[in-house]
Amino acid sequence: MILDIGGGSTPFFSVILPTYNRDALSRRAVVTVRNQLFQDWELLIIDDGSTDSTYDALRPDPLFEKRIRYHYASNRGLALARNIGLTLGQGRYFTFLDSDDEYLPEHLALRAEYLQAHPEVALLHGGLEVIGPATVADKHDPSRQIPISECVVGGTFVIRRDLAERLHGFRDVLYGDDNDFFERAGAAGAIIHKMESPTYRYNRMEADSLCAIVEREGLSGIKAYRGIK
Repeated sequence: MILDIGGGSTPFFSVILPTYNRDALSRRAVVTVRNQLFQDWELLIIDDGSTDSTYDALRPDPLFEKRIRYHYASNRGLALARNIGLTLGQGRYFTFLDSDDEYLPEHLALRAEYLQAHPEVALLHGGLEVIGPATVADKHDPSRQIPISECVVGGTFVIRRDLAERLHGFRDVLYGDDNDFFERAGAAGAIIHKMESPTYRYNRMEADSLCAIVEREGLSGIKAYRGIK
C-alpha cells in the first residue's frame, strides 16, 4: 500500500528510508529528515515486511505530511527495498537513510549546495560520523575487519536519477550491495565525488544490522535472517 501520495513539483531529493521491525528507530530517522535545513525533499519509507508496530509508530500526525510516503512490501532485503524507493521517487537525486541512522540538520543542505556547484557529479558519497566500532566485516572475507574509512556506505549515497536508471538500481547481493553499485557506477564512467563533512550519523550499535550479523555469523547469518535456504 502507498499512503499520503503528494503531488506538485519535482523535489530536489527523494530520500529513501528502508526499514524492517524498527519502529522507534524509524521514527527517530524520520524526525531527522523533517529537521533538515534544506526542505526541498520527499521521503519514501519502504517497510520491508515489518511485523512490529512500525506502521503505528510512523502513521500518526503530525509526523506524516504530503512529502512523506509509506510503502509496505513483502520482506525481500535491503537492496530490493531501496529499488522500490527508486521506482516510486520523483526527485532529481535519490539519497538514502538507513532506519537506525540519522541526518544532522545540515546534511541535505550541504549536498544540495555541492551538487548545484558540480552538476556533472552522478554519484556523491561519504561524510560519516560513526557511532560505535569503526570497523566492519570485509565483503570479500567476512572473517576480517576493515576500517569503515576504506568502505563506501550506501546510506550516504546521492545518485543522480539518470545513473540510477542506467544501472537499474541495486543488485540483490547478500552483503555489500552498496559496494556493488559503487563499482558498477565507476565501470559505467559515472563521475563520482566524495564529501568529507560528517553529517550522516552511522550507527554501528544495533545487533540486527547486516554488518553486525555478518560479524557474528558470517554470510550464513544473512541467509538465515532473510529466510534464504
